[in-house]
Amino acid sequence: MKKIFNLFDFSQKVDYKNEILAGLTVALALIPEAVAFALIAGLSPLTGLYAAFVVGLVTAVLGGRPGMISGATGAVAVVIVALAISHGPEYVFATVVLAGLIQVLAGVLKLGKLIRLVPHSVIFGFVNGLAIIIFMSQLNQFKVPNAAGELEWMTGTPLYTYLGLVITAILIIWLLPKLTKVVPATLVAILVVFGIVAAFGIDTKTVGDIASIKGGFPPFHIPMVPFNLDTLMLILPYAAIMAGVGLIESLLTLNIIDEITETRGSGNKECVAQGTANVLSGFFSGMGGCAMLGQSLINVSSGARARLSGIVAAVSLLIFIMFGSGVIELLPMAALTGLMIMVAVGTFEWASLRTFRRMPKSDILVMVLVTVVTVILHNLALAVLIGVIISALVFAWDNAKRIRARKRIDEEGVKHYEIYGPLFFGSVQAFNDKFDVLNDPKEVIVDFSESRVVDMSGIEALNKLTQRYHKQGKTLHLRYLSQDCRRLLSNADAIIDVNILEDPTYKVAVDKA
Repeated sequence: MKKIFNLFDFSQKVDYKNEILAGLTVALALIPEAVAFALIAGLSPLTGLYAAFVVGLVTAVLGGRPGMISGATGAVAVVIVALAISHGPEYVFATVVLAGLIQVLAGVLKLGKLIRLVPHSVIFGFVNGLAIIIFMSQLNQFKVPNAAGELEWMTGTPLYTYLGLVITAILIIWLLPKLTKVVPATLVAILVVFGIVAAFGIDTKTVGDIASIKGGFPPFHIPMVPFNLDTLMLILPYAAIMAGVGLIESLLTLNIIDEITETRGSGNKECVAQGTANVLSGFFSGMGGCAMLGQSLINVSSGARARLSGIVAAVSLLIFIMFGSGVIELLPMAALTGLMIMVAVGTFEWASLRTFRRMPKSDILVMVLVTVVTVILHNLALAVLIGVIISALVFAWDNAKRIRARKRIDEEGVKHYEIYGPLFFGSVQAFNDKFDVLNDPKEVIVDFSESRVVDMSGIEALNKLTQRYHKQGKTLHLRYLSQDCRRLLSNADAIIDVNILEDPTYKVAVDKA
């Protein structure tokens, strides 16, 4: 039994009260989100709720980041909405299963470490964009349907009432932690607003006004789709995009929670957990999902640090669906709106605004661009991908300008070129401009002890340089080339004289996760 507790990270250091209360708070916050995302995807509300339960439970138990919350997300909903409309939910379930298998494969191949390639400016932009999206999505709660069924802004007494309840929830969440942290301020805010509405009989929007959450245990069934190549080719693009979106959002959330808790999670383990969760979600009538930054921040800010809070959140959500829907549907949306507004405020990296004058202009551009793309397209994966590509191009450009050569002629009349900086596709032209082939002496040595040949463009540049000297009847020696470069150049021994000397020792960090 002790081994089981250790497996689930239940130790004497776990604050069970905080874990349970945080889990209950997260469960309440998950309901309107899951329902809303399911409707965005063109699916029934229960499809989103079932996904939140299955994905949340599996990742809480098996995931690489205790305290992180997963469930149905808007990023996934945007990916599958076209398929849901054109082919129906059964094809969506099959897509979710396939996406899960791709994610498991990514974890087995240890691709989780690729998240290291995401620069901090991209993470800032991602977080800020997500915070703005969370805030803007709450503005819709200030709208009500008119006689024609179209949403319009509240006015008069309903608006003032709703706004007053939202402000009440915000003030409780803001002020209560300054007085006591015995209970999560978010849960207190929900209960106080619920009590005010019930005590005074206030007519305001509730969870039940969005959709009914009543249901049973998620039914198991194999997706009813033809098992043939045509089906695979139809769902594969959606599955690949969903898998990529889910992993990017999950791994970025993992990194952010790592920073907040000052601990380190396992990206590869999280990939496997997310994939397993999505496979099971597809078989249990769920729309799939990934990590949720907003709910994860609610969980962590409530004091949760272990897996228990995520398990409590998932199980509580299922209990609400099966037995407590009548009560949960009476919860005022104003309380949850106030909660999510405070999540948006806490999610936004306000420190990033203070670094505008200190950060390089390229990083500021990337951060702003990622934020804008996230807000406009609501596509977190695309925004991150664009940010990474631009950052990589800026890095390549900066390094292309840094290659330089120190030149000298020794007492024997041999000219030495000591190269500094990486030789790759971006720096080839600057590298070639350093050499004076026509006026150099008969023997030339190029020293690479402070340089590295990075790619095939660099190899080809060396090959052409040796040919230029060879045509002039001169000898070129390449010293301190790395072993891989010497191997690639071995076929040109008749032209290239490679001095075999010990290279400087380099140590590479290895991810053991």
